Amino acid sequence: MKIVVVLFLFFILASLASALYYMIKDKGQGTRAVRSLTLRISLSMLLFALLMLGTYLGFIQI
Repeated sequence: MKIVVVLFLFFILASLASALYYMIKDKGQGTRAVRSLTLRISLSMLLFALLMLGTYLGFIQI
């Protein structure tokens, strides 16, 4: 479970970095930055749901 969480965090940070790159490159005129930020939010919500589910099912103990 730890590996999955670390991978999700890595992909979230990579999406955030790509959004920053697209914002600088496109000078705010393109939609690629918005797509990257939307992906980041989706991954964050999915990670949160997986953590809640893992806690509920007993994979993660508090």
